[in-house]
Amino acid sequence: MKDVIFDDFQNSVNESLLRHRSILDIMTKLQESEARINRAVAKTVTNCGCMQVEAKKQEMPLHTDDVDIESLKHQLQTHLSGTTCENCRDVLEREIGNHMFYLASLCNLLDLNLYDILLKEYDRIDTLGKFSLR
Repeated sequence: MKDVIFDDFQNSVNESLLRHRSILDIMTKLQESEARINRAVAKTVTNCGCMQVEAKKQEMPLHTDDVDIESLKHQLQTHLSGTTCENCRDVLEREIGNHMFYLASLCNLLDLNLYDILLKEYDRIDTLGKFSLR
């Protein structure tokens, strides 16, 4: 069933994309949408204040032989505190949705299936788990 949703989304994107059908247009629109996501995240901190960034150097243990990956995961920080307010969440969802639109557009032009890509990436993550070290 999930593959149908992805396929329907990808087909809908293909049908609705009219003005920007060039690979160059889609690549630059994808990049622009990524920048808009980054800006929306920054505005949750600088404009709204619902999120805060508390960044500092990530402290790694001196002797990594003594630390397993699971405990290391808990030692590394996201540098974020707070939660997105409803307005910021709406903006972020809209920008991420826009990004997905252009990602699906790129897949369409390159004759790639977004769902297949997701499954392959999921398999890599599932197989390697924490050891993918992303």
